[in-house]
Amino acid sequence: MKPIFYFLISLLSLNAFSQIERVEPPNWWVGFEGSSLQLMVYGENIGKATPSLDYSGVTIKKVNQADSPNYLFLDLNISNEARPGTFDLTFKMPDGSAETYEYELKARTKPAEDYIGFDNTDAIYLITPDRFANGDTSNDTDKSLNEKTIDRSDDYARHGGDIRGIIDHLDYIDKMGFTALWSSPLLINDMKSGSYHGYAMTDFYRVDPRFGTLEEYKELADKAEKRGIKLIMDQIANHAGVEHWWMDDLPFSDWINYQELYENGEKIIYSNHKRTTNQDLYASEFDKKQMNDGWFVDTMPDLNQRNPFMAKYLIQNSIWWIETLGLGGIRQDTYPYPDKEFMSNWAGAIMSEYPNFNIVGEEWSNNPLLIRYWQDGVDNGYDSNLKSTMDFAMQSKIVEGLNEDSGWEKGLHKLYAGLSNDFAYASPENIMIFPDNHDMSRIYTQLREDIPNTKMALSYLLVLPRIPQIYYGTEILMDDTENPGDHGLIRTEFPGGWEDSEANAFTGEGLTEEQKDMQSFLKTILNYRKDSEAIQNGKTIHFAPENEVYLISRISEKEKVVLILNKNDETIELDLERFQELGLQGSSKKNLISGEKIQWGNTLTLSERGAYFFTTKLN
Repeated sequence: MKPIFYFLISLLSLNAFSQIERVEPPNWWVGFEGSSLQLMVYGENIGKATPSLDYSGVTIKKVNQADSPNYLFLDLNISNEARPGTFDLTFKMPDGSAETYEYELKARTKPAEDYIGFDNTDAIYLITPDRFANGDTSNDTDKSLNEKTIDRSDDYARHGGDIRGIIDHLDYIDKMGFTALWSSPLLINDMKSGSYHGYAMTDFYRVDPRFGTLEEYKELADKAEKRGIKLIMDQIANHAGVEHWWMDDLPFSDWINYQELYENGEKIIYSNHKRTTNQDLYASEFDKKQMNDGWFVDTMPDLNQRNPFMAKYLIQNSIWWIETLGLGGIRQDTYPYPDKEFMSNWAGAIMSEYPNFNIVGEEWSNNPLLIRYWQDGVDNGYDSNLKSTMDFAMQSKIVEGLNEDSGWEKGLHKLYAGLSNDFAYASPENIMIFPDNHDMSRIYTQLREDIPNTKMALSYLLVLPRIPQIYYGTEILMDDTENPGDHGLIRTEFPGGWEDSEANAFTGEGLTEEQKDMQSFLKTILNYRKDSEAIQNGKTIHFAPENEVYLISRISEKEKVVLILNKNDETIELDLERFQELGLQGSSKKNLISGEKIQWGNTLTLSERGAYFFTTKLN
């Protein structure tokens, strides 16, 4: 019995004095196009260890030591011969002791070409999960984290919304007519304050326990997919949260930008936010460096993607989440801020593995030239590998045009002129359009709480050759008018997401008649758009606005859609003669919103200000 006793004691000692705290990625898959995998191994003095493994089809190509003795970066080769299973990574220390770590290679659940990304046939619902619905109150409090509990009286504290709340209301999202779901980040933000928004991650592989578990995240993805809803993950390659686990022991001296200042407790250099330095032929190196290397704020360290180990880490992290959740897309935050050569490599690595996938990058600019620059297929000397960017330019034109009176190049002419810039894009239909989002005032507030103008804005962007995105609550006229632009107010709780909600937007109970009407309006158009060949793939023709009226049409072989935006308060008779090229004369058209059928003749009566949405199916 004595040898067995000593053997058990040695096992207990090994566990008690374990060297390895983390191995990331925590698992991988066989069958990728690329055969390389780089493991980041973290543990006390693990950098002194000599690693080995014995598994058919898997070899260690290179062992990379870091500046910190507590890291090893292992370059593995996973050949086509490798099969799913587990193997031991053995780490032998200089004193002769050794530790093993069991690593798993999984089988891929579906072929790469079956990862179908969102596109212009989809309509995306954007959610701030902490403010959408609290489906599991048991995770509201976590004493192990910096922000330990919720405070719903504080717009910048956590309110308790979670993954379970989204799962519980997938039926609502589906019935509204949305076919894709983009949630703000669900990974852990163990920050001391403001952790609810999710954009200061403290672990790139861990779901925030206040949102739920990895299994619940997978459940959300699976149940959404069964409803035909693609799940889009919000990712951040530019920065992390200052409470990230590696900030107390950074692997390399250049893991983050301005690392020496941070480690010496000196004043950090912030980004100048001059995003044009990415394109500017005359930009100084000084301005370029401050733009790309500067921190957003004290609490968001800027990651250095020029460090090859950081670059590999971020690329593998994105692929890990695509495989783990079966994603239908990625939204990449603050796209122009990281190193742009890295962003090309990052997007390229993903698209080479998943040729039918999609990524949208956030470029907050009202200049179409800057939006254009980042889209794949544009001949500008930079190969972005990025299909989609965000159309802040068109969004601003819609708001400006609807808010101002008509005039030369004013009013509805702003919409017309904005759309005329589409010649600049490699594929306008792959640009994402939106009325608002989590970082800007609600569209109802932007349009001065004018309901007809809000309906015109929403209907217009839903017929454009674009990928439309709608922020939660837009359908019920949520606003931030009390303090426009205040992020906490913009991200207000969705009515019905909490047991004590005074109204319930999921059922309609307690909503005003105006809110119900807007919800029905948007639901009708979204569900029509799901199956509209004309809107999804048809030809676009629009006519210069005259007398406060703007007509845009989408035409396919089987369908014609006409949207008329009318800013006249008094009844007018619209002369239809100049629209003859649309071939509508004598045809019967249905008003999608009212259900009324009309005959397209010489004139059309527009009795009130607002949107007129007509459809007809062709034989």
